[in-house]
Amino acid sequence: MNRTIRTAGTARTTRPVRAAAHALAVAGLVLGLGACSAESVDEAVGKAVDTTVDEKYEVTYEVTGKSVDEITYHGGGGEAMEPKLETATAPTLPWKKTVELRGIMPPAVMPMAVDAGSADVTCTITYKGKVIKEAKGEGMLTAGGCVAVSPIVG
Repeated sequence: MNRTIRTAGTARTTRPVRAAAHALAVAGLVLGLGACSAESVDEAVGKAVDTTVDEKYEVTYEVTGKSVDEITYHGGGGEAMEPKLETATAPTLPWKKTVELRGIMPPAVMPMAVDAGSADVTCTITYKGKVIKEAKGEGMLTAGGCVAVSPIVG
């Protein structure tokens, strides 16, 4: 039903007013739902981050060669950005160790030699059968060994 409103010398119908009000209501509803969706996305991202931080994974460290006095590695304890270091003193080479790490904790193995000139060393970090980091030679000893990005994040 169209109603006609008469004012000083003009006549207009209320249908356009209703259409405009309807359009505003729909736009408000869409924007409101959009805001809810954004919150849901934020919550989903937050849950994904929490899951990633707590997710556990295994890596295998391996050191081969000769003249290594000790091997220091991230063994799985400590905090994500301050992992607990463990040390194998006077290791028999080849040396191999599988550890369980968590979330963003970077896998790292650092062979150390008192006489770096006589050391012939290779270190590797393996995740699910794939080498994710490898370093060889004397320069590797002074550069800090093998440090990789967490495969959960990387």
